[in-house]
Amino acid sequence: MSREPSSSDREPLRIQDTVRLSADGLAKVLGDLEARVMRMVWQIDRPATARTIHEQVVREHQVAIHTTITVLNKLVEKGLLRREKKEDLLHYEARFTEEEFRTQASRRVVEGILSMGPEAVTASFLDVLAEHDPERLTELARLIQERLAGHGDG
Repeated sequence: MSREPSSSDREPLRIQDTVRLSADGLAKVLGDLEARVMRMVWQIDRPATARTIHEQVVREHQVAIHTTITVLNKLVEKGLLRREKKEDLLHYEARFTEEEFRTQASRRVVEGILSMGPEAVTASFLDVLAEHDPERLTELARLIQERLAGHGDG
């Protein structure tokens, strides 16, 4: 049963402005448990009850169901999940695919980093990319040329 998108479906993400450099993956912009819960919601890939999500989370990380519920509700507040009552139970589902979330979060991180000075950031980005994945430099050059060509039309 599909529903009309509400105004809350269009609200922006409210993720923390702090990036935890030592954390892995999604935990860089979410808490560790929030990242675990989001991964499970994406894996389930349908509206699910807190208990269903909790049963998946505890396979990797022992936590009380009340803690999982608290995290689910925080993720609703942050705009990552929507919550809907079905058959007297709350069901949670992701508002964004994992790829959409990564894209939005990455953009926020990059915008924050660029405020430190675009020249230094660009040079650092290229140096790190060359160290970690030199083949990507060719792809990056292609993307830059594509963007520059697109801006030349206007």
